Amino acid sequence: MSNEVLDAIYQRRTVRNFEDKPVSDEMLKSVLEAVQWAPSWANTQCWEVVVVTDSELKARLQQEAVPKSNPAHKAVGSAPVVLALCARLNEAGYYKGQVTTKFGDWFMFDLGLAAQNLSLAAHSLGLGSVIMGLFDQDKAAEVLKVPQNHELVSLIPMGYPSKVPSAPKRKSVEEFCRQNTF
Repeated sequence: MSNEVLDAIYQRRTVRNFEDKPVSDEMLKSVLEAVQWAPSWANTQCWEVVVVTDSELKARLQQEAVPKSNPAHKAVGSAPVVLALCARLNEAGYYKGQVTTKFGDWFMFDLGLAAQNLSLAAHSLGLGSVIMGLFDQDKAAEVLKVPQNHELVSLIPMGYPSKVPSAPKRKSVEEFCRQNTF
């Protein structure tokens, strides 16, 4: 029996090479709706997404915020769309204005869930994506005019893959799973 969700999880790859082909508004809306339905702390939905299609802005992000040592450096300029995942601060992990977790603001967890939904939705539509964390978040936020009390967490270049890498080696479940206690 085939399971579409598991198939998407097993088959999705990090894509850094894109065709010179635009992503339709309909497909982009579907990907953003997948973000909309991501789980979040107390349903705070603390994410904000900046959709970057302007070639000059993508070039500025690439040149000013992404180091050339990042394997996805080229993707920022060549992908038809770059999605900037931002978080509204002091919402996720808070109750009545007070932080409630050992880890403080929960936005990183919620944005991770949103990014996973985004990348799986993109894959299901025949698109590829790469979730980037190695870049100057403050400089990228400046380029994209992200307001205060928000944090730009990830850049996600997305488009039609021109090259899909093979699956990387994965740890076996036995290597990371503990039963009942660590």
